[in-house]
Amino acid sequence: MLIALGVTGGIGAYKAVEVARELQKRGHDVAAIMTRSARKFVGEVTFEAITRRPVITDQFARGMNASIEHIALATDSNLLLVAPATANVIGKLANGIADDFLTSLYLATRAPVLLAPAMNTRMLEHPAVERNLQTLASRGVQFVDPGEGFLACGWIGKGRLAEPIAIADAAEGMLRPGTSLLGRRIVVSAGPTYEDIDPVRYIGNRSSGRMGYAIAAEASRRGAHVVLVSGPTRLDPPAGVQVERVRSAVEMARAMTGASRDADAVVMAAAVADYMPDGGAADAKIAKKILDEVERLLDVRRPTADVR
Repeated sequence: MLIALGVTGGIGAYKAVEVARELQKRGHDVAAIMTRSARKFVGEVTFEAITRRPVITDQFARGMNASIEHIALATDSNLLLVAPATANVIGKLANGIADDFLTSLYLATRAPVLLAPAMNTRMLEHPAVERNLQTLASRGVQFVDPGEGFLACGWIGKGRLAEPIAIADAAEGMLRPGTSLLGRRIVVSAGPTYEDIDPVRYIGNRSSGRMGYAIAAEASRRGAHVVLVSGPTRLDPPAGVQVERVRSAVEMARAMTGASRDADAVVMAAAVADYMPDGGAADAKIAKKILDEVERLLDVRRPTADVR
């Protein structure tokens, strides 16, 4: 199958080379489209060597207009994948701006679209970016959620481009989806909940969330639109799954209620905490003498070495 791979201007552009290689290993043909900014991070010769195709960089390059190249590629492609997808290109796609080959291709294609966002944490959390992502999701665009870790800007947080294998897995799932849950909406809860006692203490459990994440990934693989309501975990989100992160049981109940209104099925695999403070968390750190009473009521013993 032919995959149109859009590469935009972010440091994660170097990973797009591995994405192209991984897709080829799986038997797909890859046509690379690079924006002007992308070429400041990776040279087009690199992609030409990997894909064995000319890299498309200019909508108005001489000779291209004979076949209206973006229309031809839009017709022939089985999938449009953009990795990395910067805040800039996400905004253009959401608002129908077509000022280069890649954005024109998006408007012209009727193939499925998969985006792998990558940007600074604060940019990812900006209301404008969140709104644009929601707009694209409402049109059926799917996403490979960015990972968390050390970013090129020096920050530590969410925003780094997903790993090439995860992106290739998501693309493969869209190209060759299972059909048993196609068109269904599945809501899954996973992981623990943390019930805050005060700003530094909480009641929780050691649930890893692996069961719920595995169910969500499999449902997505079978063609469902999956909403995963996740408590705090260290797991990477499954490719192509909409993730809503929560912390407390109250937040999880609210998110599950909202997501389940039009769901075909709800799978509750989360390990919700057994206790929560009556009246909610204290605004300030609780004095030890109050915790002594909590310990007595819960019949728990403090550690031999009291390090509180």
